[in-house]
Amino acid sequence: MKAISRNKMEYFKDKQVVKLGQADIDKARKFANDVVDTIDYGDSNQFSTAKIKEDHFVSKLGEEAVKKVFENFGKTVEGPDYEIYTQKEKSWDADLRIDNVDLAVKTQKKSAAQRYGLSWTFQSSSYRKDPILQNLENEVCFVECDDTNDYSCTVYPPYQIKELTFKDPVLPHLKGKKQVVYETDLPNND
Repeated sequence: MKAISRNKMEYFKDKQVVKLGQADIDKARKFANDVVDTIDYGDSNQFSTAKIKEDHFVSKLGEEAVKKVFENFGKTVEGPDYEIYTQKEKSWDADLRIDNVDLAVKTQKKSAAQRYGLSWTFQSSSYRKDPILQNLENEVCFVECDDTNDYSCTVYPPYQIKELTFKDPVLPHLKGKKQVVYETDLPNND
């Protein structure tokens, strides 16, 4: 992700709820099914094909929800990217571009939030580190996706990395590999 030197994105300040259409859900599911064979998360000890599929499915739903929110505010949105790349072609480019500005999207399922607390995970190991963490000005939107009902998504306003508090994950086997932002630690979280 490119370094951005500008003021924080402030298109909206309140959480937005987005109901995704069946076409969005189907497109995200197809992507997850198609991409799973091109992914190797062995460095994170993630070998479950079902979990990898579900993570990619939910991530695309979050990206679609964020896209809809920004488009509702009249912004030009590029992405999500549904291209299937080989392992060597994969990049860590931004999930979306809003009016030509990079934006990362992190999504958690409601079912996981009920078990571990609403939070969002960033890769942070010696093998792989989420590029958004490299610049404190970079921005991210957080999403909670209701996988228990209708896949409606709650989209939080964008935050810059410098505004966030990072903590260890709840699961012991993820400590040292991931960093987590908990909803309870978000600034101005009403």
